Amino acid sequence: MEELVPRRFWKWKKVFEKEKLERIPTQKPWDHTIELKERFVPRKRRVYSLLREEKEKIQVFIED
Repeated sequence: MEELVPRRFWKWKKVFEKEKLERIPTQKPWDHTIELKERFVPRKRRVYSLLREEKEKIQVFIED
């Protein structure tokens, strides 16, 4: 981990331990549900559009 993560982030390494990642977080008072409308149908959308150059850079990164 020390080789991959910069030292300034080491103080949070406990958060990423396998045991902590596999458990369900405890419920908090500010947790709430999102009520969807009965006829709601999710639509597939892009989060944001990218220029062709940006798409190419991302593709190169993913392939690496």
